[in-house]
Amino acid sequence: MNVASALGKACRRVLNWYWDFELMILHFVSEHCPIGPVRYALFTLSGLKMGQGSTLHMGVRFFDPKGINIGEDTIVGFGTFLDGRKEIKIGNHVDIASEVMIYNSEHDLDSEEFTAREEAVVIGDYVFIGPRAIIMPGVKIGKGAVIAGGAVVTKDVDEFIVVGGIPAKVIGERKNKNPKYHLGRARLFQ
Repeated sequence: MNVASALGKACRRVLNWYWDFELMILHFVSEHCPIGPVRYALFTLSGLKMGQGSTLHMGVRFFDPKGINIGEDTIVGFGTFLDGRKEIKIGNHVDIASEVMIYNSEHDLDSEEFTAREEAVVIGDYVFIGPRAIIMPGVKIGKGAVIAGGAVVTKDVDEFIVVGGIPAKVIGERKNKNPKYHLGRARLFQ
């Protein structure tokens, strides 16, 4: 190994340590700071984009907050994981329950190097995602769709469709095709 190669490898390692330290601080604040505006300020400084009136409850975790764009009047529940290594776009008036996982990077099982495959996730307006649901890379969830608790979503979900199960399959359809509700104000200590 030549000097330039060794120096490049050392620089990448130090940069990775820096990113790991930044995530540790974000996760510590997310887990232990009960004051929402303080958490939001730190998340915003880290690159997360969040619309007016949106709420991230305590315990939200990321791999890279710079890839996350959350619309207005959206609630992200306790213990939710938002990957962020590729874009996650979450619309307006979206209700994401507790302990949901949204991934946009996964290993390519057919790759000899086991490399990562990254695809954006897009979630439309007025979507409800139930507790402990998992959204996989590349999924697009249409306006007003409902993801049942515990569902594993591996394919796109059309507007106003209700899906559930593993893997998620259509189990119903939402009757209200013209939602206009607001999710409410953020609570100070959530």
